[in-house]
Amino acid sequence: MSDQILHECGIAMIRLRKPLSYYIEKYGPLYAMNKMYILMEKQHNRGQDGAGVANIKLDVESGHRYISRYRSIKAQPVAHLFKKIGKKFKKAQKEGKDKFKNERWLKENVAFSGELWLGHLRYGTHGQNSIENVHPFLRQNNWRSRNLVMAGNFNMTNVDELFELLVDLGQHPKEKVDTVTVMEKIGHFLDEEVQGIFEKYKDKFSNREVSDIIENELNIQRLLRRACKDFDGGYTMAGMTGSGSAFVVRDPNGIRPAYYYANDEVVVVASEKPAIKTAFNVDYNQIDEIKPGHALVIDKNGEYSQHSIVPTAEKTSCSFERIYFSRGNDPDIYKERKQLGRLLVPQVLRAVNFDIKNTVFSYIPNTAETAFYGLMAGIEDYLIAKQKDIIIDKKPSVDSLEEILSFRPRVEKLVLKDVKLRTFITDDEHRDEMVAHVYDTTYEVIRKGIDTLVVIDDSIVRGTTLEKSILKMLDRLEPKKIVVVSSAPQIRYPDCYGIDMSKMGEFVAFRAMISLLKETGKDYLLGEVYEKCTRARGHQSQKNYVQNLYESFTYDEISSKISEIVRPADMKADLEVIFQTVENLHKAIPLHSGDWYFTGNYPTPGGMKVVNRSYVNYMEGKLVRAY
Repeated sequence: MSDQILHECGIAMIRLRKPLSYYIEKYGPLYAMNKMYILMEKQHNRGQDGAGVANIKLDVESGHRYISRYRSIKAQPVAHLFKKIGKKFKKAQKEGKDKFKNERWLKENVAFSGELWLGHLRYGTHGQNSIENVHPFLRQNNWRSRNLVMAGNFNMTNVDELFELLVDLGQHPKEKVDTVTVMEKIGHFLDEEVQGIFEKYKDKFSNREVSDIIENELNIQRLLRRACKDFDGGYTMAGMTGSGSAFVVRDPNGIRPAYYYANDEVVVVASEKPAIKTAFNVDYNQIDEIKPGHALVIDKNGEYSQHSIVPTAEKTSCSFERIYFSRGNDPDIYKERKQLGRLLVPQVLRAVNFDIKNTVFSYIPNTAETAFYGLMAGIEDYLIAKQKDIIIDKKPSVDSLEEILSFRPRVEKLVLKDVKLRTFITDDEHRDEMVAHVYDTTYEVIRKGIDTLVVIDDSIVRGTTLEKSILKMLDRLEPKKIVVVSSAPQIRYPDCYGIDMSKMGEFVAFRAMISLLKETGKDYLLGEVYEKCTRARGHQSQKNYVQNLYESFTYDEISSKISEIVRPADMKADLEVIFQTVENLHKAIPLHSGDWYFTGNYPTPGGMKVVNRSYVNYMEGKLVRAY
């Protein structure tokens, strides 16, 4: 989208199901490392703030390291990680020579040579971009089965409650953040599970023997049921124990994505299907979705199964994943994005007064290209229908038959992003000037004062880039009118499940609604809703009171006011901003109904609590997150 927002981390997991010697002989010692690199690199769209990878070796003798972990916040963190790991293998190959292909020697002498891998890509929706914030996190213990490595794509709405639960359990958490609270809560019940098995067998076997029994009897699904029952948020969390068990657990609404593939050699998990498809060259129909409210559990022996962890709720998986965040080469996502564009055709035709001959179509940014194809396919269908009316049904036309048959909609690449230009100047006086030059345009293709420009975007969040850069730039082309089309509906409410959209006052749709309330003398409603939200503070409210504010205006009225807000003061061309309707969103993406940022219909009580708190923050002038 033209407005930059941070969003959606990514996970990757690989479990080799056969002895390491099998892969060394069949594929070479670098098999797992290479597969993990591809799996993470093909999801780099999900995290450019940092990346981390951890590896566990199975059945290593005491006295040898069995957990390896690297994390990076370099400019290209995935490449940086695997360059470091690759150096270790190169050094081992040079020093070990023939022993480099010996399983035992490799595991005893080379880090990252184990059977179990966990990777993470980080987009930091809040907090500093420091190495300490990069997953995987490691909870260490001298008992192999008590070690816990975790990484996730999640945001919890009830961090305060989870923190207090940890304190009630007798812990002393070092931070009040969801990454720490989630790991420590799961770690607590891992400790209890291990301790329970120890108590069961301690009088029958030696401690060394009991340790082996624990690793084989560890009931991951039971500890997850105990740990996850209080979580409120969107999450896909992956974990590994030091003894080689692993899991990936998904929230009950399926908000955050998770997919897996398994055969007799591997079990693979990723946040996106195309990564698995590319890394392992499998058909899409072989890749399954982890069910909402379930965990994919892999035991120490490599056997896997799905287990219900928390009661499954209505599936409301994130529609923004489909509109923008996930890679568009997933065939289902590609079709959905094209359909989003196609469904906008009636609105676009009205905006250009059905004058396609004097209209130029384009898109911003590159991720909107697929929706653009859908829009143009719909425009072409409309033209075919008009040709049929004239040629077959003999309806009158001012154009000749040759002109009618040869006419094609005009398509141009008008907006280009200069990826090398960074808005690094921080003082307000110069920031807008820099933002205005992040994008560039193609000149001398627009007929001045005649053509209308139709430019499609993925979505419009704040409208800042439109106002400060894109509209100013397009207006220099001197078109008669500019129509900006959003393939997503109006973003009215904050997200609290993994997208950096928590400050309500920044949304251009919210600002438009506030302006309309003041212009129509209904601004008294602001205070009424503020009182309701204040009274609801501290409670798990089942109602989003902010929805009341939007009920006074139609969808088109909000869109018209947005057009006024984003219009630069010196703009000469007419301007109209069009948004996808929520109804058409669900037509295009029927299996991913999470739409709370558009409708305010949050799937969890914590979501309702966050939206009301976010409004209170706005009214009190607090520029902070609401969760």
